[in-house]
Amino acid sequence: MFFSPLYLIMVAPALLLGIWAQMKVTSAFNHFSRVPVSSGLTGAQAAARMLQGKGFQIVQSEDAVPHASNIIAIVETRGFLSDHYDPSTRTLRLSPSVYEGNSLASVGVACHEAGHALQHAQNYAPLNLRSLMVPIASFGAPLAIPLIVIGAIFAIPILIPLGILLFTTVVIFQLITLPVEFDASRRAKRTLAEMGMIQSGEEAAGVASVLNAAAWTYVAAAVSSIMTLLYYLMVFSGNRRGN
Repeated sequence: MFFSPLYLIMVAPALLLGIWAQMKVTSAFNHFSRVPVSSGLTGAQAAARMLQGKGFQIVQSEDAVPHASNIIAIVETRGFLSDHYDPSTRTLRLSPSVYEGNSLASVGVACHEAGHALQHAQNYAPLNLRSLMVPIASFGAPLAIPLIVIGAIFAIPILIPLGILLFTTVVIFQLITLPVEFDASRRAKRTLAEMGMIQSGEEAAGVASVLNAAAWTYVAAAVSSIMTLLYYLMVFSGNRRGN
């Protein structure tokens, strides 16, 4: 099923796109993490300034964030490019190289994540929808393909459409993710320039290179999932016609 010529024709190009996108984002981050930003700001400082400019107070511990307020925590977390915003605790978690670094890559990634915090505060509809989809997609992702494979191997027809349905939730989640990520990057690039944290020209282009490269990873994941889903649907519909 997974090694048929049709599967390779449909999915292999998308997988190659994913590999290229991952190499592109790693290369861009590594290159621009060695290019210092002229303002001298670290990623944490740039994110804090961006959020403070929108009226938020910044703390360094998520335990200091009240249940409902305009306070956001910015903390350091472990991992490489593990940066993310947690809407449940209103905490911006930045990897060490982003939190402490004063490079174009650091301020770009940090302000991208700050963009998600602004989306959350402003009830940005795609972000709210993605948050609703998280538990559904998290449930479906690990079960979808095993159900399809087991259904195909042991001839249990009901498992295949169930697996396809669960995989569809993953595809929907990834499609919703695209406008969320693009909007966060747009906010970051615009705010960094407007607040004078980066200079126009080479610095703005460097930040754009990092964030645009990261965007390609989301595009590649969505394309790969869409092509995989189409393959499953073609195989399933073909089997039904055959029966």
